[in-house]
Amino acid sequence: MTDSTEGPRLFLVTPPRIEAERFAPRLAEALAGGDVAAVLIASEGGADTAGALVPLIQKAGAAALVLDDTRLAGHVQADGVHVEGGIEDLRLVVQSLRPKRIVGAGNLASRDAAMLAGERDIDYLLFGRPHGDSHDSAHPKSLELAEWWSELMQIPAVIMAGRTIDSVAEAAGTGAEFVALHDAVWTHGGGPGEAVRIAQAMLSAAARRAA
Repeated sequence: MTDSTEGPRLFLVTPPRIEAERFAPRLAEALAGGDVAAVLIASEGGADTAGALVPLIQKAGAAALVLDDTRLAGHVQADGVHVEGGIEDLRLVVQSLRPKRIVGAGNLASRDAAMLAGERDIDYLLFGRPHGDSHDSAHPKSLELAEWWSELMQIPAVIMAGRTIDSVAEAAGTGAEFVALHDAVWTHGGGPGEAVRIAQAMLSAAARRAA
């Protein structure tokens, strides 16, 4: 999972409840739709679900991340762990996994929380919650924090967009290196592949405007 000099990249989040066997073809379609940097497996099901999805994600060239579980990450050979549990949990995960695996921090509701997380040896910060896209647009606080962080800090930012594809442009405008999508992909009427293609076009347009 690396940032890009050509503009923001996509960061997908799986739904909270899935049947891995049925979801895998939809995930493969999404991964084939564009440049996906990473997929956060934030679904129930433990090793059965993650074990089915990790190889698929990695085969597509994306980083496979799991939510808050270092043992699971090791068991299924995921590329890293996304931590929502707070600074102490983040410290323990960093001690356990770095530098061999990716560690990302989330659940950052303030500038102070972001700064504390950024002091750890982490790879990215996520502004917004993995399943927090309850409105059409990204949360205003997430947008504000992502823009502030991206202007000042070197650690890459991920901004959680809203539940519609149209929210991608606003999220990309913060300057964050990655735009995270959840419902905007999995509930899109044209299917997840088409959703990723549209999102990719929006990110490319944002990069051209910023150039």
